[in-house]
Amino acid sequence: MALRTRAVLVHRRTELDELLDRHATRGQAEFFLRTRGRTLADVEARHEAATSARSAVAASVPSDWALAEVERTDLDRFLFAPEDVVLVVGQDGLVANVAKYLDRQLVVGVDPEPGTNLGVLVRHDVGDVAEIIGSLAAPRAGAGEGPFSAVRCDELTMVSARLDDGQELRAVNELFLGHPSHQSARYVLGADGGAERQSSSGLIVSTGTGATGWCASIAHDRGGRRLPGPTDRALAWFVREAWPSPVTGVTMTEGVLGRGGELVVTAQSDRLVVFGDGMEADRLEVSWGQEVRVGVAERRLRLL
Repeated sequence: MALRTRAVLVHRRTELDELLDRHATRGQAEFFLRTRGRTLADVEARHEAATSARSAVAASVPSDWALAEVERTDLDRFLFAPEDVVLVVGQDGLVANVAKYLDRQLVVGVDPEPGTNLGVLVRHDVGDVAEIIGSLAAPRAGAGEGPFSAVRCDELTMVSARLDDGQELRAVNELFLGHPSHQSARYVLGADGGAERQSSSGLIVSTGTGATGWCASIAHDRGGRRLPGPTDRALAWFVREAWPSPVTGVTMTEGVLGRGGELVVTAQSDRLVVFGDGMEADRLEVSWGQEVRVGVAERRLRLL
């Protein structure tokens, strides 16, 4: 028996929600904003736009589908199913946040404020959603590898980090490996058959999707290394501010990893961390002597 399709609506709390959590009343929130040259009316307008967008997207879901909503901070506790269609209402960063928890589910990035947030990952206005879901609700073509496997979409490369104890973390933009307080991290870096002991501000390993962000600024400073595209099965990596000393080197500071290639990092600091797409709270912790292997993830983000 075919499983019931479920639409999962992903969103994040609005600025107004967070202000009211912090300041308790609208009056206090308004005073706080006024001291910073802003108005409560502007924040309320954006809140209403986001709320209306979520309601419109939810109303577009067919009656024979299930519907679930999940807030950004609960993503690591939410169980996605293979038959889910993931509707992300927010900015590019929210799509990146949810990507690491998915395994070939179809993702639709929706702009809650028409024309404001359209970008690399958020590609559709709220008005497009009904038509998109209508096309998906039509008889499915091809069961293949799972529901909606025949739907035409971009399959964006992701990066993964795996610890020697089996823990794994993925990201759609980039991974950072370094000291949790961004002090100097000490480790042995292995790549392309070579190895070097280093002390640095950490490593950035980026996909082609992330190559327009943090990675782009580093590449620019290094002379404009050519970076992979979003669907290329390749990653760019950079060591930040490597420090030369009698026991640490600076000869292995950048490169490109193809499919099957990997960086091997062995910690020589008491504590290092690995996190992806700016979500520092969701991270791997690496202790002295532990090994981290970073490469192209088997999973990809299926983005409509």
